[in-house]
Formats: sequence, C-alpha cells, structure tokens
Amino acid sequence: MNLCPLHDRVIVKRLDQETKTALGLIIPDAAAEKPDQGEILAVGPGKRDDKGTQNALDVKVGDRVLFGKYAGQNVKVDGNELLVMREEDIMAVLVK
Repeated sequence: MNLCPLHDRVIVKRLDQETKTALGLIIPDAAAEKPDQGEILAVGPGKRDDKGTQNALDVKVGDRVLFGKYAGQNVKVDGNELLVMREEDIMAVLVK
C-alpha cells in the first residue's frame, strides 16, 4: 500500500459485517449497514503541540477499532475501499 497518513490520521479497513442473523436469515447487501469496526493499516507520526513536540498516537497498526458511522473519508487504493480518519474519530480499541 502506497498510502502514508500525515499528522494524527490513520488508515482503516472496514471489517466485514455478518450477513446472517442468529436465526439464519440472510441480510441482503442493500439492507446491510456499513460496519463501524475496522483494522488499522497505517498510522501517522502524530500531531504537534504548541511547543512543537510531536505526540505519538495511542493506536497502532493491527488494532481493531470502533468508530462512528460517518467518520473518516472514503478512499479507494489498489481496488480496496479504505477510510482515512483522525485518531479522535476512533471511539475505542477492541481488546482480545
């Protein structure tokens, strides 16, 4: 991937959502909501504060994260749909 985020931005790949309910009903693509979970593929170096010190991000490559439905900007790179968002748009990191 030739995409390097700047400052406090991260590159996220949405995780696939279940297409079947607990009862076995299949949800068609048109009715399915966009998943609000993803895996971080790349992180920026961090944002600079007023003194010029660069503050590293709290998330890292490989983290599974939760974010809002409308968070980030959709981009297409090498045929893959990715999201570019600020770290502050991430609500939580999923812990295994």
